[in-house]
Amino acid sequence: MTQTDIFISGGGVAGLTAAAAFGTAGFSVIIADPMPPITDSATDGADLRTTAFLQPARDFLDTAGLWDKLGPHATPLQIMRIVDAGGPDATPRMTRDFDAADISDLPFGWNLPNWVLRREMVARLAELPNVDFRPGVGFASMLTRTSQARVTLTDGSRITAKLVIGADGRNSPVRHATGIDAKTTRYGQKAVTFAVTHDAPHDSVSTEIHRTGGPFTLVPLPDHDGKPCSAVVWMEDGAEAVRLAALPPEDFNAAATTRSANTYGPLTLSNRRMVWPIISQIADRMAGERVALVAEAAHVVPPIGAQGLNMSLADLSCLLDLAQARPDTLGDADMLARYHTTRHRDITVRVKGVDLLNRASQAENPLLRDLRAKGVEALYGLAPVRKTLMRLGLGAKG
Repeated sequence: MTQTDIFISGGGVAGLTAAAAFGTAGFSVIIADPMPPITDSATDGADLRTTAFLQPARDFLDTAGLWDKLGPHATPLQIMRIVDAGGPDATPRMTRDFDAADISDLPFGWNLPNWVLRREMVARLAELPNVDFRPGVGFASMLTRTSQARVTLTDGSRITAKLVIGADGRNSPVRHATGIDAKTTRYGQKAVTFAVTHDAPHDSVSTEIHRTGGPFTLVPLPDHDGKPCSAVVWMEDGAEAVRLAALPPEDFNAAATTRSANTYGPLTLSNRRMVWPIISQIADRMAGERVALVAEAAHVVPPIGAQGLNMSLADLSCLLDLAQARPDTLGDADMLARYHTTRHRDITVRVKGVDLLNRASQAENPLLRDLRAKGVEALYGLAPVRKTLMRLGLGAKG
């Protein structure tokens, strides 16, 4: 039986960040994931999606000893551009820029490929002697008591921990073992994710183009083969997303260029396409006996406004603050009650907010499409409201 302060189930970006953060803070950590992380772009199964880290997330990554490794690979996001192309043709009817310079000396955020995140995070864990990373081994079962949790892994090894962190995804085995239910909303949507090159520079602008079916989002990346490059998340009705993902590359390039409202001129695929289901999900509770749920184990939102992982890192920041304030009570009932109370309300508000934005983006009725455009225009036109919305987007409390 191996003893540790913290056991983390899940070796995705959130789980690896949690291990780095708690390890850097001096806690002993064991982290396990049934799938070894893929840390290059060429291997089958590599996660070619990207993640945009907003300002508060970058600060947390810095405390975890990660930002020095990630920063050189990050592309800044200075402007969030909203385009409404909801008319008869996919042409812009309204364009509004939310510029980080209005509220900060820093960009809104920074964008990185997920496989790069995993590579650099695994390298950081290797530097921490108090972190034991066990790739290829998963969570099997758990027995909790008021003083500790006893975890059994899929290789038969057993661990006792003061705190178990479930960072193991939307179908979290830890959440199920704790008996916590989750409410799931399905939109009939899927996201096609890919990267493109284009002729026009992106100028550190992240662009969301709204049209029936869902937003088409272009997020800046470093140049590829000497040309400007962007990551794309294209949300559509499920059947249409599957059809698009199966198109020959030339036909897909043409469809993507049209759907982009020709923002950067002709788009050309620069990596393979991936398809992901779109849901909203929120756990009934953020914690159980000796267990804290974080990231997609606790909440899932559609990929709008870079909220998903940034909410996850806010979970970790809150949990770490509570652990460091009273390390002698790590994982006890009072600490976990405080964690649930602190995070659940904010998460509920944000999940509902992103849900409303997604439903507005899906709108097919011409009147609703017009209201969507007018709503964005009205909010943008009021400078105090615009700045407040930007701060809320960065994670400020409402």
